[in-house]
Amino acid sequence: MKDLGPLHYFLGIEVQRQSHGLSLTQTKYVTDLLKCTNMIDAKPITSLAASGKRLSIHEGTLLSDPTQNRNTVGALQYLTLIRPDIAFAVNQVCKYMHRPTTYTLHWVAVKRILCYLKHTPTHGLFYQPSSLSITAFSDADYAGDLDDRHSTGGYCVYLGKNIISWSSKTQCTVSRSSTETEYRQLAYIAVEISWLRYLFKDLQLSLTCPKIWCDNINSISLASNPLFHARIRHLEVDYHMSEKKSSKKNSMLITYALKISLLTYLQKDCLQFVSSYWLPSFLWLPA
Repeated sequence: MKDLGPLHYFLGIEVQRQSHGLSLTQTKYVTDLLKCTNMIDAKPITSLAASGKRLSIHEGTLLSDPTQNRNTVGALQYLTLIRPDIAFAVNQVCKYMHRPTTYTLHWVAVKRILCYLKHTPTHGLFYQPSSLSITAFSDADYAGDLDDRHSTGGYCVYLGKNIISWSSKTQCTVSRSSTETEYRQLAYIAVEISWLRYLFKDLQLSLTCPKIWCDNINSISLASNPLFHARIRHLEVDYHMSEKKSSKKNSMLITYALKISLLTYLQKDCLQFVSSYWLPSFLWLPA
């Protein structure tokens, strides 16, 4: 085994050390992707998708050769390794890789993501010394899929000021209410935090009680009030997971969030609505 010295570049990820932290970017990867798709001279835009615009499998004309679409979307998936801001948009176009349509819909959505990357090629993650406290944000886009009305859930987990885990994923079942969607997402993030706590325990690191922020009061009530159980029998499994983690001493604290957080990136399509309050702890914006 040979010591290659400090890490600077690995599998398309650029590492830059600074006096106050560590930054991870994929600037070269983004530039190469734009050149490969002939979008290097495209006009930069500041949002990932048009406000209120939803994709559907039944609109548009099928591409005669979907190879470029699939290759581009696959390349975008790799970008989500350190770009949570594009997670929701990439998740949406991935659902139509088997049947992409022409310039009226799916391919236009892919090109819009590329235009956004042209505007933000140096964005990435920034890690700095921080406390060993876990804070998580949970949210869901209720019945957002026009084809099957599945909901898209998203979460992000911070260790101190540093984001260490995030997800934007279509839920596997159809929910009958926004409360059910949000509550199911709480169960997903409870599992993720439990795994992280076991990991840190194996590393012999002690953590404070994790806190989960959720913007749905009904979901929080269900997680803390067992009397609601009779009304949600179809949510029994998720109920037991969230309620157990919430009620167990020093396990998890589920609370209400009023401020729009960066979780909006993971389950909404309107970048401009994200509060700049959270940006310093999420995206690295070079001077």
